[in-house]
Amino acid sequence: MPDAIAWIVIAVFALLSGIHALWACGVGKGKDAAIPALDGHPAFVPCAAATFGVAIVLALCALLVAASAGFIMSNVPASWITWLAFLLAVALVARAVGDFRLVGFFKRVRGTRFARMDSVLYAPLCLVLGVAVVYVAIGHRH
Repeated sequence: MPDAIAWIVIAVFALLSGIHALWACGVGKGKDAAIPALDGHPAFVPCAAATFGVAIVLALCALLVAASAGFIMSNVPASWITWLAFLLAVALVARAVGDFRLVGFFKRVRGTRFARMDSVLYAPLCLVLGVAVVYVAIGHRH
């Protein structure tokens, strides 16, 4: 079962990476629903380079999970891969909990398109991914 979960997590990170890469190139829809808003305006406007940077980080997350699951070989010691996977899980769960203002389960700003998507999709996805990354890392410990 850890292998199937690992493949699903890898696929989700790869998909998210691809979406961000497309956004960085100016292609695709939904980008406006991916940015928190305040008073009807985006809280920030990421440049193409920053969006592409997010795509790279998400691709690296997919590679980390693949290495953690033993699907790819790495020169990095297995114990480091496991700890990096745990750190990724902590970051994902922290994102799900949020900043208590704009993002996460405990955000105060509600009623925007982003806030609705965050409550329904983004925060729950981060929580599930965080738990799944821990599951994969524990299931494949060396």
